[in-house]
Amino acid sequence: MIAPSDIEAALRRARLLPVLVIDDAADIIAIADALRDGGVSMVEITCRTPAALDAIRLLRNERPDMVIGAGTVLTTAQAASVQAAGAQFVVAPALNPAVVESCQSRGIAVIPGVATPTEMESAMRLGLHILKLFPAEVIGGAAMIDAVGTVFPDARFVPTGGVRRDQLRRYFATGRVLACGGGWMVKPEWIRARKFALVRDEVRASLAELNPPVAS
Repeated sequence: MIAPSDIEAALRRARLLPVLVIDDAADIIAIADALRDGGVSMVEITCRTPAALDAIRLLRNERPDMVIGAGTVLTTAQAASVQAAGAQFVVAPALNPAVVESCQSRGIAVIPGVATPTEMESAMRLGLHILKLFPAEVIGGAAMIDAVGTVFPDARFVPTGGVRRDQLRRYFATGRVLACGGGWMVKPEWIRARKFALVRDEVRASLAELNPPVAS
């Protein structure tokens, strides 16, 4: 189990947080292997489908080296369920103090969604400094992070929502992004068609965007 204090380091290492909507839990091992082959050993499995909890359990048992987050967590009951299934951190689309405090009381990291300076300040008053900027592109993306960065110098962001591969360098140029999250690496149509090689290739391409080759 990863301590809440270690999630920041895990996000920094990964730099990408694939956000997965899964319909068949049996696919999770192939997806995880594709992500690892691409260079990322971290995933957020969203609680948007009935398969989510089974996928978390299966992945925890079969690939214990993967760092597993549970996303779209809206209630304290969901937070408890995903932790029991094996999730190591919780991601929420909004700032719900009850969910935050429930996670803190059970020792699991929580990353709430924020979209305004007021929500950012409220999250930091709850003792949090890793924040999900959501929906990132709708509310200004990297420019938003630049704008609030001097006001909240301790905040670190995981922008999610409309993020694309060609925007990654701009986000990281803010100096305040731990990882970029999104579904562009694990598109539902790829998963449904079991085209897992496309997942691997997109992760590789996204990491290459952050590490462009040096001209000789």
